[in-house]
Amino acid sequence: MKPEEIRGAIGMATLVVRAADTTVAQALNDLPILSTTTLLTLVEGSCSAALAEHFAPGETSVTSEISLTSMGSVGVGAEIRAHATCVEIDGQIFRFLVEVHHDSKLIATARISRTGVDRVSYMARLAAESMMHRAS
Repeated sequence: MKPEEIRGAIGMATLVVRAADTTVAQALNDLPILSTTTLLTLVEGSCSAALAEHFAPGETSVTSEISLTSMGSVGVGAEIRAHATCVEIDGQIFRFLVEVHHDSKLIATARISRTGVDRVSYMARLAAESMMHRAS
């Protein structure tokens, strides 16, 4: 990975809202609207897409911080698009600004930090932590 090439990277993700993506299906309330958890998944996906071509085999990233502001919602059948731009790099931390639109309507913005990790080392650490937790 070459961090200097990642600043300004753009990623996109789209979703057509299904019934399973709503707050009703996820038992959050009684409104058949896009759930925040599904919206977060879309936003994270756009950031991952921005980074994907810049990582070497065995490298990946995990979300370390997220702030989401919702300006509206959509219902089943709506197509939404998330556009992420990497605006800052601090070592292995990549910071993104994300906008989510339905047609021309801005429905959410987010600030996300993703941390670059070595896949094998990261999973080994998690496995060791899990084993230690079970042993105690």
